[in-house]
Amino acid sequence: MPRFSVIVPAYKVQAYLHECLESVLSQSYPDLELIAVDDCSPDACGAIIDEFAARDARVRAVHLPENQGLGRARNAGLEEATGDYLVFLDSDDTLTPDALRAIADRIKETGEPDVLVFDYARTFWSGEARRNKVAAQLTEQGPAPFRLEDRPGLLRVIMVAWNKAYRREFVEREGFAFPPGYYEDTPWTYPVLMAAETIATLDRVCVHYRQRRQGNILGTTSRKHFDVFEQYDRVFEFVAARPELAQWRPVLFRRMVDHLATVFTKPDRLPRGTRAEFLRKARAHYRRYRIPGTPVPPRTRLRHTLVHFGVHRTFRALQAAMSWRRRTVKLAAKALRAVRAAALQFHYRVQLRLPLRNRAVFAAYWGRGHSCNPGALETAFRAHAPHIRTAWIARPEHHHTIPAATRRLRPNTAAYWTALARSKYLVNNVNFDRRLVKRPGQVMIQTQHGTPLKHMGLDLQERPAAARDMDFAELLRGVDKWDHVLSPNRHTTLTWERVYPGSYTTLAYGYPRNDVFQQATSADVTRLRESLGIPQDAIALLYAPTHRDYRRTQRAHLDLDRVLRRLGPRHVVLARAHYWHEGPLAPASGGRIIDVTDHPSVESLCLASDALVTDYSSLMFDYANLDRPIVIHADDWEAYEAARGTYFDLRAFPPGAVARSEDELIDIFATDHWRGSRSTQLRTAFRERFCPYDDGRAAERVVRHVVLGETDLPPVVPLAERHPVPSAAAGLTRSPLATVPQPTASLPVTDRL
Repeated sequence: MPRFSVIVPAYKVQAYLHECLESVLSQSYPDLELIAVDDCSPDACGAIIDEFAARDARVRAVHLPENQGLGRARNAGLEEATGDYLVFLDSDDTLTPDALRAIADRIKETGEPDVLVFDYARTFWSGEARRNKVAAQLTEQGPAPFRLEDRPGLLRVIMVAWNKAYRREFVEREGFAFPPGYYEDTPWTYPVLMAAETIATLDRVCVHYRQRRQGNILGTTSRKHFDVFEQYDRVFEFVAARPELAQWRPVLFRRMVDHLATVFTKPDRLPRGTRAEFLRKARAHYRRYRIPGTPVPPRTRLRHTLVHFGVHRTFRALQAAMSWRRRTVKLAAKALRAVRAAALQFHYRVQLRLPLRNRAVFAAYWGRGHSCNPGALETAFRAHAPHIRTAWIARPEHHHTIPAATRRLRPNTAAYWTALARSKYLVNNVNFDRRLVKRPGQVMIQTQHGTPLKHMGLDLQERPAAARDMDFAELLRGVDKWDHVLSPNRHTTLTWERVYPGSYTTLAYGYPRNDVFQQATSADVTRLRESLGIPQDAIALLYAPTHRDYRRTQRAHLDLDRVLRRLGPRHVVLARAHYWHEGPLAPASGGRIIDVTDHPSVESLCLASDALVTDYSSLMFDYANLDRPIVIHADDWEAYEAARGTYFDLRAFPPGAVARSEDELIDIFATDHWRGSRSTQLRTAFRERFCPYDDGRAAERVVRHVVLGETDLPPVVPLAERHPVPSAAAGLTRSPLATVPQPTASLPVTDRL
């Protein structure tokens, strides 16, 4: 008997069915049966299902003699199911990787509940994914399992069948089945949740809910949308037959009214000439099921009024008035923005005529917080040139990262333009606003933010996927404003001077942001690890992948949950997404995956970690200064190199062990190759080439030369004489995996690929 019966009804979805079925069969949890129901589909769905059944014994093909609709097709699958738990999946949606394993683990952890509710994300044709807006209702905090009355907020989660796993014995005992018609999930989901003795939640996206441009049933114009009335009749009949559920009538009434109003207000659902009829039926249902005295939330009172009184024309008039108001407000706001922009530019032109002041203004990463090379330089300005007043430009949400002694500036304000016009020193790791006028006497320091592995600057002219809409003429106009450019090694110097040609002076002094690697102490490392929640004696891996120009959407190339399961309980991952990547790389995993994407200092994360796992991120060049292990995960090198271009083959000259797959990476850590003698030799050669100047005094050299005018600068400390702070795991003599039992059974196909 399989653990899961995954039921997939199919009708006119031939373009999506293959991906759907593959997402089930490729799960890392293989104990399942896939029941694919061909609802007499006129396209190739039946043939596709038969092909999958022929190739995998876990697939059971069910062909219905005539089209019966989604509900009855699911019922046909229910009759064939033998699994402990039932999972429904619509044939144009997909399970996320490792979803069934996570569901199985949570079911076991919560004592085999009747129903497990998990999360989903809407996915769009553009590649964008949006997680359920009420995901907070699925928190795993608090007692589990529970009953619906303990967590009534679950009724706010979308009422569908496919975001839950159901214990089959519970479903059969209660006699649950799907009705015919549209909105068939409504009389299934409400009764299931109300009748369940035990419910649990899983705070993890397990389903990608495809938002099709066309063809979605609920997006079609049809009288079948009137089925919603019969579906709610079924819900209230179920409650009427069970007096102990009477407490749910007010909640169900409010949900019904909201649902009816939604169907009515959607522009493409009801055929022309039927809206008044629909509203009459809605009004009748309102009066039939309303309980006098039931409170109505303020935000839904307009909808309730619409349904209660059936004021079709009045409601349309209100909608038109509100739409006109929104357009008016939008136009007024646009006009105000234009007036404000003109006023600020006038203010800037006035400030340009006033004398320069002995001040310095800093910024990094397009308005982010106090960080990177500009952050280290700003600190050095205050230490070595205290007569220079400093200011930092950042968006308000990043102001908490700015030191108290530094003035805070918001972009595109009067103070911002004043600082750009009258500060003698301008420091950034990207270009300032293109409208900036470089004045005689101003000194601009371009710090850059990494050693180039990937193609940059003018080299991107031959890489349209990476360059996108880059204006190279504008790029060079920005370069012409630079006075000094920082460099940490000869490779960087030669690259910058070629791809950013200009009259600036290269300061090969090292990168200021790496000074902390030579200055930090073991006490600093301990403090940082405690602040991040890293357990004592844990091996902390900093995972920091880079951006993929050849992908419209960005995703982690490592399944961090699986990696940690295989490495054992003493490993944790500090997961840091690229700054162009929105959201965490992976959901939290019991404290072993720590999301550090929003941490203001990547240098602190480097200090707190014991090894770096990356692909092609320039962070590897900085991390090498710590002389700690680096592992490269190069599973898509050919695609990355083709789209972006690289200055050398990282696989031929790596800073440590190279993994070409997830399994190879796991093996590197399991066998201790990550910190073996060969990895040390590779790292030593890498440091000699790329870390010659980062001796802990780069920022001081820049300030003494540029600001104080000194020529006798602190000499560079040779690599052999540097002593960066050791990692917390440096004292471990053997891998903690030696104490962790490894699986003896053969791995599933998906674990061996």
